[in-house]
Amino acid sequence: MEDVQVVAALIRRCIAGDAAAWEEIVRRYHRRIYNLCYRFAGSGEDAQDLTQEVFIKMYKTLNTYDDERAAFMTWITSITRNLLVDHFRKTKHDRMTDSLDVPVSEHEDAMPLSHRMEDHSPAPDARLQSRETGESVHHALQKLSPELREAVILRDLQDMDYREIATVLRVPEGTVKSRINRGRAELARLLERTYKQVM
Repeated sequence: MEDVQVVAALIRRCIAGDAAAWEEIVRRYHRRIYNLCYRFAGSGEDAQDLTQEVFIKMYKTLNTYDDERAAFMTWITSITRNLLVDHFRKTKHDRMTDSLDVPVSEHEDAMPLSHRMEDHSPAPDARLQSRETGESVHHALQKLSPELREAVILRDLQDMDYREIATVLRVPEGTVKSRINRGRAELARLLERTYKQVM
């Protein structure tokens, strides 16, 4: 959880020109923003470039942040999402990361969806199974429509709550819940179909 007073003080100091405060903001949020960019961009290099762009945009618009409208993390996620949408429109790129199974960091929000869904029973070929599960989840996620995929990523990979996702996507909370439920159901169907083909 964000310490609202600490974050508010950092923002005030940063707007007043305190370089150390900006460095602290970057340190606090870099990993989370990078993780989100990586999930969408598919390569570490692209994710790093996009993360830099997000921080430039944040720095330029920091004085427009209103803590009464949204939590700082929600505001940052909105900036990141808008930049990713623009990036993919420009590059006509509509795909997920090449491997959702690669943990970006040790942080909880980097936990791949495959690890959350995978059967943890011991098996001699558990490592291979884990990799295959990750690839199956990746391919299934690519087949979801962009709005369902986005909702599932923000909820299951970024661990955001429904209200935050509604703010980021600019849709009602009910729509968010519906997209997540539809996305998960479609994902389960696709994975089941893949599993049956393998058997």
